[in-house]
Amino acid sequence: MSENRIFIFDFDSTFIQIEALEELAAIALKDHPHRQAIINQMKDITNQGVEGGISFAESLQKRIKLFHANRGHLDTLVRRLRRKISVSITRNKAFFLDNTDRIYIVSGGFHEFIDPIVKPYGISRDHIYANTFKFDEYDNIIGYDENNILAQEDGKVALLKSLRLNGDIYVIGDGYTDYQMREAGLANRFYAFTENIRRNGVIEKADHVTPSFDEFLYENKLPMSISYPKNRIEVLLLENVHSEGIRLLQNEGFNVDYIKSSLDEDELAERISNVWILGLRSKTQVTNKVLAKAERLLAIGAFCIGTDQVDLNECARRGIAVFNAPFSNTRSVVELAIGEIIMLMRGVFAKSMNMHQGVWEKSAQHNFEIRGKKLGIVGYGNIGSQLSVLAEALGMEVHFYDIVEKLSLGNARKCRSLRELLRKVDVVTLHVDGNRANTNLFGEKEFRLMKDGSIFLNLSRGFIVDSAALLKYIQKGKILGAAVDVFQREPKSNDEPFVSELQGLPNVILTPHIGGSTEEAQHNIADFVARKMIDYVNSGDTLNSVNFPNLQLPTLRNAHRLIHIHENKPGMLAQINSILAEREINIVGQYLKTNETIGYVITDIAKKYDQGVIDDLKKIPGTIRLRILY
Repeated sequence: MSENRIFIFDFDSTFIQIEALEELAAIALKDHPHRQAIINQMKDITNQGVEGGISFAESLQKRIKLFHANRGHLDTLVRRLRRKISVSITRNKAFFLDNTDRIYIVSGGFHEFIDPIVKPYGISRDHIYANTFKFDEYDNIIGYDENNILAQEDGKVALLKSLRLNGDIYVIGDGYTDYQMREAGLANRFYAFTENIRRNGVIEKADHVTPSFDEFLYENKLPMSISYPKNRIEVLLLENVHSEGIRLLQNEGFNVDYIKSSLDEDELAERISNVWILGLRSKTQVTNKVLAKAERLLAIGAFCIGTDQVDLNECARRGIAVFNAPFSNTRSVVELAIGEIIMLMRGVFAKSMNMHQGVWEKSAQHNFEIRGKKLGIVGYGNIGSQLSVLAEALGMEVHFYDIVEKLSLGNARKCRSLRELLRKVDVVTLHVDGNRANTNLFGEKEFRLMKDGSIFLNLSRGFIVDSAALLKYIQKGKILGAAVDVFQREPKSNDEPFVSELQGLPNVILTPHIGGSTEEAQHNIADFVARKMIDYVNSGDTLNSVNFPNLQLPTLRNAHRLIHIHENKPGMLAQINSILAEREINIVGQYLKTNETIGYVITDIAKKYDQGVIDDLKKIPGTIRLRILY
């Protein structure tokens, strides 16, 4: 690091996430009837001051007059502020401890709460410049030292002039008064810190916008706790991914863009070049053509159960990990299936439509209880097996068929063939996966084998069923009722029309692919998939990946982590370790797992190492991708 660089930090909304005076007011006004109105007024005054609308001196005077506080309130404030230090500042605490003689806090805030917050970061009292409160004999705050240079107009500029610091001065802050030090020619660069708040008037004047302290360190080639600023990691979320997923990824510091609709192959290929993390649901197809343009893509999150919309083998070949949510919406799909079975058995849908037309047709004909009826489940995976348990609890006799050997739950009975199941049951419901080998799994022959007066449900994939054959057997009366949630051709968004040959039939329930579309399911899916991708980016953890070897890794401590993704062939680990030995690099920990396609080696090494090892590892024949984590 250059020996003559000096770093000046603002405190409020920079070193900490919030404005400390506003938090002090919230504490002091806890039981005040107009508490929120006063705090809102303070926020308006704060914004006017930091954006240059009014002078800082005027802003400070107005805010202090709005509430009354004492030393006890300050003690509470300090405890709260310790939990509100900016995330990227906390992450890079080592930088502060290693450069204490070059770091200054220059703030319009107050020593009484700033000093104890920055002290654990090695910043001494003589490098902290701030205001001080005045107290009465009862420890009530009655004002502040108005003679302090930082309580006056252009106080930061005047202070910096008086310090006569020697070196290149970098100012990191969020307010207009921070920029004024650069404007006055006293600082070499001003960095607008936007991790906690974005002030457009300040951003426009900055030499560089830094959404995190990681970005500042990376831009200036300074030591940092992570290998790459998270704000530079582009995330693209499609198909109206639940807001919880957006929130988690944004809170992690990633640069998140989201679109409500799906994108077709050409549109996605055009957008994908700078994307590191891609999130989608069931409509968007990630093909070889798309992946060929995905130069930076690290991970794909399918915010749903299936992954047939993603070319998993090609992703593995390119070192792209894919995650999904195999369990998160199971309950929602099962509940919809149960509800639709009951509605169809009772003819509720048709009766409801008649009632809306003013027709009263009360009859027990073709209306049945589900108790005692035989339910046939095709596909006994996560959804099928849970449906089995609930249906049996409602009194149904459950039969199932699956091409994979599965353990029966409860009293469910396994059928040796699909033909056997279809001849036995009163209700057939499909819950198979999206493997393209299942195309037209259910067609003319299968409908013909079903019992007369059967109920049919498809809540799995549209291409599994021959819709024309289904229509034929509904019209013939062989199928008493049907419920379909998935279709061969589905609109890309809610703005497009839906067309199906099954429309207009009174004994058919059509739903717009909402089997897993409950608030609970979508929240759970978003939480699960987003966290999996975050864990992969941060630590290399691949647990629950559908195309990578599954490894759950320990937290990285005081080491560098090298992630080597390669073709699965003999001798790769030996070559990796030979290179590390030649460079005399100490291995702190090492983890290896393979699948039929790729090998995944995680090597934690001592912090000090020969940088040439990176190029050596990349040159190993069969290497797909090398990642470095700090």
